[in-house]
Amino acid sequence: MPTSFQGLGNYRALFADPQFWQVLGATVVFAALCVVSTLFVGCGLAVLLTRIRALPRLALLVASLGAWATPAITGSTVWMFLFDADFGPVNRLLGLGDFSWTYGRYSAFALVLLEVVWCSFPFVMVTVYAGIRAVPAEVLEAASLDGASQWRIWRSVLAPMLRPILLVVTIQSVIWDFKVFTQIYVMTDGGGIAGQNLVLNVYAYQKAFASSQYSLGAAIGVVMLLILLAVTLAYLRLMRRQGEEL
Repeated sequence: MPTSFQGLGNYRALFADPQFWQVLGATVVFAALCVVSTLFVGCGLAVLLTRIRALPRLALLVASLGAWATPAITGSTVWMFLFDADFGPVNRLLGLGDFSWTYGRYSAFALVLLEVVWCSFPFVMVTVYAGIRAVPAEVLEAASLDGASQWRIWRSVLAPMLRPILLVVTIQSVIWDFKVFTQIYVMTDGGGIAGQNLVLNVYAYQKAFASSQYSLGAAIGVVMLLILLAVTLAYLRLMRRQGEEL
């Protein structure tokens, strides 16, 4: 079959497609919510690990690392069963009857978000916990003696000292959550009803393999690479600026 060089034609076709911009916006919002939720849960549990005894701490660590080690497709399948409209225990506990979480756009995204946070927060928790343990106990004790609340200690003492670690886990979370594929594909059956739950990775897969538009799929991949490269460069700039301030 004869072929011809398209130049930037694939990108012009992609940027002229309204669906691409809709999917890009949904991906950015979804990834941002995943990152914020993961950091909130991970940092909260990291602080909790410093407050509980050894045995509960070990149990929480083992359970969290188990979630982290679970393959994405396995975790997605388990969550689909838990929230199943007919047999899922969650609907029974909440009294939702035969409510289908994957039917509505926002409920489906919420379900996937919960699964993504569940399998992602252990990395944040363990990393931040290690950073907290490295903070001198005298600093935290002095803050407590000055009458600072736990929230004030976190905001004014721990967070500034853990800034390099928080930047690392944030950029890692951004990269992972922006590239989510398995959870969306499995839990929404390929992107939801009429593509209402598409994200860029699934959109690229559909273009390349379902529609045999391999060039457009590759163009979407390049766009994703450039976006993540920009985020990474911004992260490196922040790190360099912080080093200069120190």
